[in-house]
Amino acid sequence: MLELLAPLIGLLAGILGSMFGLGGGFLMVPLLNIAGVSMKIAVGTSAAAIFFNAISATIAYARYGYIAYRAGLLISITASVSAYVGALLTRYIDVDTLRIIFGTILILVAIRVASTREKSGSSQLHKAIQWGIKTYATLLGGGILAGLASGLLGVGGGVVNVPLLTHLGAAMHVAVATSSMAITLTSVSSAVTHYTLGNIDMVLLALLVPMLIIGAQVGARIARRTRSQTLRRGFAVVLVFIAVRMILKGLGYQVP
Repeated sequence: MLELLAPLIGLLAGILGSMFGLGGGFLMVPLLNIAGVSMKIAVGTSAAAIFFNAISATIAYARYGYIAYRAGLLISITASVSAYVGALLTRYIDVDTLRIIFGTILILVAIRVASTREKSGSSQLHKAIQWGIKTYATLLGGGILAGLASGLLGVGGGVVNVPLLTHLGAAMHVAVATSSMAITLTSVSSAVTHYTLGNIDMVLLALLVPMLIIGAQVGARIARRTRSQTLRRGFAVVLVFIAVRMILKGLGYQVP
């Protein structure tokens, strides 16, 4: 049964992960768990699979000229380090309380993202981020937060990356594309960590990856043809889904 479900899960996660710059783990983990995969293996295998989704999306968005490379690199540099620190901190911090707080913040962020209006048109799409000391500091700090959230709470860095980039003035399409690039770089360390812990099912990974790659291409194409405001609202809906799941887990509910 899983042999049939895994490619479908990969396709759906690939499309939505690419569309919203989230990598797809937010959907893969609960769906795999519902399909009968243990949570530990679902998380570990998803962490490895995200790399393939993100790199496929990055290639697609690079063709469209949407990626702000400097911003993506700055975010990923600090996120790669802080994700490891976040994983270590789980031994000393009440993660459930953090889930409730962070989930509540994500709902507020979702409301802000959805309600912010963005002018349409190519001039707005290719509007450059205004570079200065404050921008560099914000991106590096955002990378730290994205990595900590990933390591501590098991959420993808895209939930921080995309709102952060739009806050700095990037168009929604650029923010999604740049987040995909950043996730490509940061997902490597997460995948290696889970591999050393024995949390990756290589057969399951092989079932997921081909459709994740295809889904990422489809998702990037859909995003390209989607109005910015519609993309914002879609991202906000996904963010609320992630936030509610996180809050319920923090409250002790056994959600997948």
